[in-house]
Amino acid sequence: MISRDTIFALGTGAGRAAIAIIRISGPGAGQALRTLAGRVPAPRRAIFTILRDPASGEILDRGVALFFPGPASSTGEDYAELQLHGGRAVVEGTLAALQRLPGLRPAEPGEFARRGFANGKLDLSQAEALADLIDAQTEAQRRQASRIAGGALRRKVEGWRAALVEALALLEAELDFSDEGDVGAFSPARLGALLSPLADDMRAALRLAPASERMREGFTVMILGRPNVGKSTLINVLTNRDLAIVSSIPGTTRDMIEAHLDIGGLPVTLIDTAGLRETADEIERIGVDRTLARLESADLALWLSDSGEAPPRGDIETIRVATKTDLRPAPEGAIGICALSGEGLETLAAMIEARARRRLGDGASALIVRERHRLALEQAVEGVEAVIGRDAALELQVEELRRAARALGRIVGAVDVEDVLDAVFSRFCIGK
Repeated sequence: MISRDTIFALGTGAGRAAIAIIRISGPGAGQALRTLAGRVPAPRRAIFTILRDPASGEILDRGVALFFPGPASSTGEDYAELQLHGGRAVVEGTLAALQRLPGLRPAEPGEFARRGFANGKLDLSQAEALADLIDAQTEAQRRQASRIAGGALRRKVEGWRAALVEALALLEAELDFSDEGDVGAFSPARLGALLSPLADDMRAALRLAPASERMREGFTVMILGRPNVGKSTLINVLTNRDLAIVSSIPGTTRDMIEAHLDIGGLPVTLIDTAGLRETADEIERIGVDRTLARLESADLALWLSDSGEAPPRGDIETIRVATKTDLRPAPEGAIGICALSGEGLETLAAMIEARARRRLGDGASALIVRERHRLALEQAVEGVEAVIGRDAALELQVEELRRAARALGRIVGAVDVEDVLDAVFSRFCIGK
C-alpha cells in the first residue's frame, strides 16, 4: 500500500560536497516550499531563494528551489526540489526543519521510485534498472542498465503481450461466439502464425539472458599457481594497489583477495588465491580448499608458473601465464609476463577482455538481465509452446495463454506482485 504522506530525503550523497539536493514528494510538497522559501515557484521554473528555519526564522541557506505539480513529475505527485550548498550543517539543518513540518516524514529506501511506479511513471523493470544504473561500475554495465531504464524491456514485453491478447481473442471468440453468424470459422493456422514467431522471439531473448545476468555480476578471474610464483604481485600490479602481501615466504596468502576492475569497459573481478600445494598448515589448507570451491563458479583461471609447469586439468577455461620472464623465457603455449618491467601485462589484459566480452557481451542488446525476468519469460514460453501444434481443448489452450500473459505481466509489474515490489525497492538508497 502506497502512503499518501509527504516524504523528503537527501537525493545526493551524504558528506561534504559542492551541491546537495533534497527531494520532497506528496500533497504537502508545495506548502513545504512556501514555508521554507516563502513562496512556491512557477511550475518547472527554478528560482534562487533564501531558505529559513520556520521555527526560528534563521537563514538555513541560499539556494535553488523547483516545483513540479503532479501528475507531471517523476513521482506522479506534487514534487519539490531544493538545491543547496553541500555542507553537512546546511543539509542537516534543512532536513531537521522539514521534519518539524506537520505531515512530512523522512522517506524510506526506494520510496520515491516506488511512488513513480505506482503512479505509472515507470514499470518494475525500469525501476530495477535504475538501481542497476546507480550501482554500475563500468561503461558496459551503464549501457545495459540505461537500455532497460529507457524502457527497452517494457516495450518488448508489451509487444509480446499484444500478440498473446490477439491469440486469446481468437480462441475466446470461438468458445463464446462460434454460433454467431458474423464470427468467422476458427483457424488453427492463423493461431499458429501468431504464436510461432512470438515463441521464437522470446526464445531469442532467453538465449541472451545468461550474458546479461552475468554483466550485472561481473566476469570472475581466479589467479592460481604454486606458492611464490607471483600471484599476489600480479594482482597488485594490475590494480595499481598493494592489495596483497608479497613475501618470499611460501604460504603467505591464506585467504582469497578480490579486486574489481574495469577492463575495456567490462566488470572484471580478479581473485588472488592461496598457493596450491599439499601442506600441513591447517589455516593454509583451509585457504586452498576455499580456492578449489570458488573455482567452480569462476569464468576464467590464470595459471601462473615460473618453471613452465602445466596447469592441472579442469573444466574451467585457463590461460597459462609464465612469470618472471626477466629470469627465464616463457615456454611454448604460455604468455610471458614480468611484473617488474610490465612486459606482457597489456597482452594479458587484452586476453582477459576478449574472453569477458565473449561471455558478457557489451550490454547494447540486453533485455533479460535478472533471474526474476528469466524465470517469468521461461514460464511464458512454456505456456505458448503448450498451445503451438497441440490438439488440446480450446479451454486448455486459453488457460495456457493466460498463464503466459500473467508471467509476462510479472516482469513489468502489471500484476499483483507485492512481495516482489518489497524486495525490489528495499534495495534503493533512501533518496531514490
